[in-house]
Amino acid sequence: MRIFRTCALLCVACLFMFLLPVASSAQDSMQALMQQYSKDIAKPSARTIGPVIEALSASGLPQTREMLRRWQDKEIYQNKDTGDFVFANEVDRDTLHVFDIDTGADQGEVADDPFSQIKPNAGVRRAIGAALVPFQLNDDSARIRADALTSIERASEPMHLEALRAAMQAQPDPDPALAARKERLERLLTIQYAETTEERVAAIESFAGSLDVSTRGALNPLLATKRQVAETLPEEANIAKELRIGRDLTHDEAYALLVGAGIATADISPAQVKEALLANIEGAAVGGVALHALNTDEARDRAYAALAAKGIVPTDVSEEGKQALLDGHVYFDAYTEADAAVTAAAVKTLKDIETKVMVGRLFDLTLDGLSLASIYFLAAIGLAITFGVMGVINMAHGEFIMMGAYTGYVVQQIIPDYTLSLIVALPLAFAVTFAAGVAMERLVIRWLYHRPLETLLATFGISIALQQLAKNIFGTQARPLTSPAWLDGAWVLNDVVSISYIRIAIFVLGMVFLGLLLFVLKKTRLGLEVRAVSQNPKMAASMGINPDRVNMLTFGLGSGIAGIAGVAIGLFAKVTSELGQDYIVESFMTVVIGGVGNVWGTLAGATVIGFAQKGIEWFNPSNTLAAQTYMILLVILFIQFRPRGIIALKGRAAGN
Repeated sequence: MRIFRTCALLCVACLFMFLLPVASSAQDSMQALMQQYSKDIAKPSARTIGPVIEALSASGLPQTREMLRRWQDKEIYQNKDTGDFVFANEVDRDTLHVFDIDTGADQGEVADDPFSQIKPNAGVRRAIGAALVPFQLNDDSARIRADALTSIERASEPMHLEALRAAMQAQPDPDPALAARKERLERLLTIQYAETTEERVAAIESFAGSLDVSTRGALNPLLATKRQVAETLPEEANIAKELRIGRDLTHDEAYALLVGAGIATADISPAQVKEALLANIEGAAVGGVALHALNTDEARDRAYAALAAKGIVPTDVSEEGKQALLDGHVYFDAYTEADAAVTAAAVKTLKDIETKVMVGRLFDLTLDGLSLASIYFLAAIGLAITFGVMGVINMAHGEFIMMGAYTGYVVQQIIPDYTLSLIVALPLAFAVTFAAGVAMERLVIRWLYHRPLETLLATFGISIALQQLAKNIFGTQARPLTSPAWLDGAWVLNDVVSISYIRIAIFVLGMVFLGLLLFVLKKTRLGLEVRAVSQNPKMAASMGINPDRVNMLTFGLGSGIAGIAGVAIGLFAKVTSELGQDYIVESFMTVVIGGVGNVWGTLAGATVIGFAQKGIEWFNPSNTLAAQTYMILLVILFIQFRPRGIIALKGRAAGN
């Protein structure tokens, strides 16, 4: 009997040892794990799916990542007959291509009748996506790693902090940009989810001076406050500011806090008083007050008080009672973040950031001012030359800018290469507007010298005619003048300071023309003659200089420069027949402030106008029309004290 019992035990032990690996293997399979949560997987919801995803993530099975990915993409099906889960792709309406969920083995194409598709809703897919992130952080593909970081940035979870730290410790990211991004994101998550105060404070302090918008986005919620009221300041609260009635909040706001906290009852409004009185009329009176006497607030309050004394309506709080309640409590803003060390570090870091942001904004404003000044310089330098040398107020100067822009547009229609077309358009625009300027001077301007009113009216009429001619040729719609690809985008120093490459190119172009004009005026015969005629035309004529020829070339030169300015402006502005009108006022202001006929004066005037306009827009960014109005007022005020401009020209122009 003992021998039989021993043999039976040995058999059972052998059977157990034989079945143990099978059972263990079954528990280690993805299919077995999913069968444990079969109902929750078949009909998932955001409320019930959490334990399923946690079990999958904690299983350590190599198939987990593929399982989660397929689940998110709705590529998991369940066999209704056997209950088994499979991966499957639709071949057609009636056929599925099936794969084993553990091995990935191809099981061929089968009819879809016995299979039902697992369709997670949007909330479940978000939860699955969050669980996939740890698997993606060290993927071989840089794109997948970047996508994982983006997913964390958009919707972070506490689990992501440990996953990110584990990924960073496992192996450094071979991409330096992604490595820096991981390190930065780890610090941001530490601020939100780290368990110790020291870790959070150190992470906050590491962002001192950072200009990244997401940094401020992570720190500002730490300083969110809730307005509260209590009999005394609670010791456990993280107080941001104690409030004073009359300074930080009104009496009504303070009493509303008491009502919201359940400490006081709400005021009875006049409408509620009226409604209560109407509802309790008895005969010809209410609350013992005759109806005909209820024509004053005092009578109505007396009637309401009588009703309240009988318990018919709620009792209104007297002013004395309200004041007593107000005086008996303290009011304060408390941080929603309970840790005072964390909020103190956030306040200090944000102050450092705000200081650097202010410096960055001033630098950005300086770049914008230089950019606008270079545009105004290009637009006004031609006008300054013609006005200074010839004394002609050319109201059609803006139309030469417009002609240059349209010349660039026509060139681009012929030469599709934007870089080559720009190289061709600049000298061609100069030639076209130079010729137009010479023609205008020969046909109109030369007959109107020393008659400023007639000159102004004539050039104004030419301006209107040129605008209409442009409309007849090109239509009223804006035409594109496309910049080359290498001028796309902007030079970005940080999240505060940036400037477009087009503006940089225009600034460089303005400096180049400044150098060329100085060379022409200082080192060439034409420049010598221009300076001679501008200072004393009669003396210049007696020395053999032909003032008539100099005037013609000067007017042509000024018009040609306006054409080049038109090409530059057209790269970022709409090319229409009214393009020049947008810059003619600023051009005249630039000339008046800088001093007529002087290159350096024009540069100074353009700088003053550009910086002043950007400064005004900075204080009132939503109203550019107001900025232009203020600019005109400033110019009027300026010329009262310095009518000849910053750098006054001697000679004929100065006398005029």
